[in-house]
Amino acid sequence: LLQPAVSVGNVGQLAIDLVISTLDMTKVGYFYTDCLVPMVGNNPYATAEENSTELSINAEVYSLPSKKLVVLQIRSPFIKNKYRPFCETLLSWVKSSNCARVVLLSSSHAYQRDDEQLLGTPLRYLLTPDLEKAVGGRMQELNWKEMEKVAAYPGISDTDKVLHIPGGGITKLLFTESCSKGIQMAVLLKFCSEGDNIPDAFVLVNYLNEWLQLIKTEVNASSQWKIPSSWRLLFGSGLPPALF
Repeated sequence: LLQPAVSVGNVGQLAIDLVISTLDMTKVGYFYTDCLVPMVGNNPYATAEENSTELSINAEVYSLPSKKLVVLQIRSPFIKNKYRPFCETLLSWVKSSNCARVVLLSSSHAYQRDDEQLLGTPLRYLLTPDLEKAVGGRMQELNWKEMEKVAAYPGISDTDKVLHIPGGGITKLLFTESCSKGIQMAVLLKFCSEGDNIPDAFVLVNYLNEWLQLIKTEVNASSQWKIPSSWRLLFGSGLPPALF
């Protein structure tokens, strides 16, 4: 199961858009919940006038059996105090559906990094203990950087370290709950700022592709991802014609 966190810059959601559009995934259902702000809109992945009027809602499920991949796309923010009920419902669904692994695409405020996080790549990962046993070695081969823990009391004590993901939305809660429930989950995230987050989405989805190899990697990896038609309405003025 691949899904986004509703986090700073909506980077995870944009990256999921690229995956669904590029792999031409089939919508197989909806994720009904009262934890998200209700919304409805036209088909964000329309390819012709015939399918442009299909409706989409706040949480939908897409599938690609050939790659054993299921994607949950979330398109609206959470209702206040509904984070935990959503996580409980989601993880219950993950278990009942026998999902082997969950990959969560997220982001975190770049301006709230500590000194150690300012060094090197802006990309980080987290693995639950159950998944660490299975793929931890692969992450080492890729030379990926694990998300650092930061001081719980900066300037007072540096010995107590905690996981801190500012701007990450449900990321930390979903990860810690998966750890306690024995669910194999990986979090892939990018430090970023609010604004035009298209470049961040490409960086994050290429990061994901390094591991899962969803598409073949070429020199200009970003040009391989298919831009959803809906992006023209959101970012049309900032996207070069070549992307369409």
